[in-house]
Amino acid sequence: MHYIFNAPAERPARRLRKEVYGDRRDGAVYCYDDTIILAINVALAARRPLLVAGPSGSGKSSMARHIAATLKWRYIEHVVTSRTQAQDLLWWNDTVRRLSDAQTKAGVKQDYAYIEPGALWWAFSPDTAARRGRDSGLKDDEKAHPPYEGTEADPCAPAVVLIDEIDKADPDVPNSLLVPLGSFTFRVAPVGSTITPEAAEPPLIIITTNEERELPPAFRRRCIELRITPPSQERLRRIAMAHFGSTAKVKSLCDKALGLIERKQDGREISTAQFLDAIRACLGLDVEARSDDAQKVMEAAWDFLNTQGA
Repeated sequence: MHYIFNAPAERPARRLRKEVYGDRRDGAVYCYDDTIILAINVALAARRPLLVAGPSGSGKSSMARHIAATLKWRYIEHVVTSRTQAQDLLWWNDTVRRLSDAQTKAGVKQDYAYIEPGALWWAFSPDTAARRGRDSGLKDDEKAHPPYEGTEADPCAPAVVLIDEIDKADPDVPNSLLVPLGSFTFRVAPVGSTITPEAAEPPLIIITTNEERELPPAFRRRCIELRITPPSQERLRRIAMAHFGSTAKVKSLCDKALGLIERKQDGREISTAQFLDAIRACLGLDVEARSDDAQKVMEAAWDFLNTQGA
């Protein structure tokens, strides 16, 4: 079998990677397993969205950026909220800017000037997105600005699109995206343009869900589904070493953390992000794995402490 996507060889960090604040979303680190790699390749070959389900903190979002960096594709992200509409992913009218222009001496511009391309428009057709759907006649300062970030991709390269946490949206949103996601086409009525992919390959669309809300069956049938399961102890070690290095101290802290998890029998799952938080906190506080402080720090990171408030 010939894979389209091959994960880069894993190499433990030689030293602690450049520190980032909060969750790491720069695509610098991701540890794949065979199931994940197969699902990515099936989605690419079938030209279907990859629907990634799993608990918060399991690495669903960071995977998308890492795939884009590996393929050297453009990366586009749209984080879904309870107010997100399907239209937001295609295009929308900037009514606030139109109202602001109405207060100036220059006045309101033509309708096309207020069309803002959404994530899928930028993914399908970056050239028409920059021109807001117009064939010509736009000045440079009237063009839309691409939302690419984090990858050094050719502007004409295919795109990886992350639609993050779609389960937060209204139930109608997934069904309203069936045609754009299934046929890679949609229409921008104000300028009379039909948007289709420009690149040789259609975008890889990665949609994540924390499964807080059930997604429509028709939507799920049009996706390749991947469930991120809790990582094994060996995979947690690999992930930690990819982030923090393969030093003796990191290995000892991993052993301490895994042993502590095994002894806790309250049924709580520790996410990958929480595991990394514990190791990062111990390294930041210069705590040795053999010390009593290591357990205290890890329990604090995992909210295992029994606290009493007034």
